[in-house]
Amino acid sequence: MKKALRTILETLRFVAVVLIIVVPVRAYVAQPFVVNGNSMSPTFENGQYLIIDELSYLLREPARGEVVVFRYPKNPKTFFIKRLIGLPGETVIIKDNIVTVKNGTGQIIIDDSYIKEQTLADHTATLGAGEYFVFGDNRDQSYDSRYWGAVPEKLLKGRVLVRLFPVDKITMF
Repeated sequence: MKKALRTILETLRFVAVVLIIVVPVRAYVAQPFVVNGNSMSPTFENGQYLIIDELSYLLREPARGEVVVFRYPKNPKTFFIKRLIGLPGETVIIKDNIVTVKNGTGQIIIDDSYIKEQTLADHTATLGAGEYFVFGDNRDQSYDSRYWGAVPEKLLKGRVLVRLFPVDKITMF
């Protein structure tokens, strides 16, 4: 009888630890995410398993160049993964395959030398307060802000923190 009671108490303690520690961490700090599609190739490939940091954006603003997971503005039940290019109040200009961002202090030419090939149609987008312009790293096969517009800040879930799978490509970001 004592052994059965001890087993029940150990099980209850384990469940309590899960409820107190694991559930809040998973709900508010870090989320798993599986890459679906090739829009972020070569940085992330289809089927790779990532951990998303959801806490950072509660403490600071998103930064240019970060890879983020967000709810798709046209269907918030769907999640996308893209790279932040334009920040609130900036103008993103695509001309002759060069991406330039104009802000209050001047302009920045986006260094996308890691991208093998890209054919970008000319495009200009001016972002309002709380809006972000995102691109997939596989620009020729990415459905992104060029097609459906800016991502509102409230739809950002978090930034990519770790790639866990495949094991030979584990990386901290």
